[in-house]
Amino acid sequence: MLNTGLGRGGLQQAAAGESGKVGEDEHNNGENQAEDTMVWAGPQRHDAPKLPAGAKCRTFGTIFRLAPSCLVKLSRHHLAALLAFLIWGFFPIPLRLLAGYASGQILFFRVLLSLVILLLINLSVRRDVVRATWQQWQRARPAERRRVAFSTIVGGALLTSNWLLFIYVVNKVSVQAGSFAYLICPILTALLGFVVLGEKLRPRQWLAIGLSALSCALLGAGAWQTVLMSLVVAITYASYLITQRQLQGYDRLLLLTVQLVLAALVILPAAPLLGATPGAGFQDGYLLLLTAILSLGFTVIPLFLNLFALNALPSGTVGILMYLNPILSFALAFLYFHEQANLYQAIAYGVILVSVVLYNSGPVADRVKAAKRS
Repeated sequence: MLNTGLGRGGLQQAAAGESGKVGEDEHNNGENQAEDTMVWAGPQRHDAPKLPAGAKCRTFGTIFRLAPSCLVKLSRHHLAALLAFLIWGFFPIPLRLLAGYASGQILFFRVLLSLVILLLINLSVRRDVVRATWQQWQRARPAERRRVAFSTIVGGALLTSNWLLFIYVVNKVSVQAGSFAYLICPILTALLGFVVLGEKLRPRQWLAIGLSALSCALLGAGAWQTVLMSLVVAITYASYLITQRQLQGYDRLLLLTVQLVLAALVILPAAPLLGATPGAGFQDGYLLLLTAILSLGFTVIPLFLNLFALNALPSGTVGILMYLNPILSFALAFLYFHEQANLYQAIAYGVILVSVVLYNSGPVADRVKAAKRS
């Protein structure tokens, strides 16, 4: 919940954290990449093979070509991004309907059903992408193969952990805690990018990081266990996004499919340790229906919408829009689930919002100046 800032490379909420949420930073017709973005994308590899025209996200591309002309003026890609993050923002509603089940049971069927859906998509309408990526892998040097394999395996483990932790936090702790995790995730990712990848941060970004730390301290004054859970959720997804920076030039959707294959191979034998009972689950129509909705409606569909948006929109634009996700979840926490917040929590949420605005003020101002010049 996804889908997050990594300096010039940027960060994407994706498809896969909670949201879940991964994508590609490609800009049609040679559009310039946004600097200092909040979307996981990174610099593009020029040696990567070009895929056949229309091979990427063709399913939702066809749908959005049918949009009314009045919406086309607002950009089908903007509409796709908005819809993706709005869907992810409502994720706590179906997830809370499964609060009576073990988190491991929900994770088991979400991974399994999402994997089945992605396999069907990749093997039916994306065979050209699969073939091109396989050829790319075969041509890669041994060092690159090791890097890609390591990042894919570690990324799969982090993503699966993030899914499990987010399910637990939303269902057993609070929707507020889950929303807070993805609100601070972009700023945490920027910090990890500085520590792990040596990326540079501007003074205002350091100030935003300091305000985020203050926000966590204010929240921890009343319930440090809750803050700790939020931080763990945010750190697992931020770490996942950092590992995916090593996979530039490879198809993100296909890599996500591979990661879910690896996750399934671990989860299947470890089901009892996670509190999952697959035998009983396959006979539970209510569980199967809701996890199918989570997998298709709140994982795969918004992921495709996000990828479609990234085919044309600057990654910074998508990065700003992604904040709709946690903000909408916060609104649901108070207005729909009737959760309460004390004075310290209210102040902390205000501080983190200020840090988000501060962090993104540079990219927004840069794009406004660029628009005026053009």
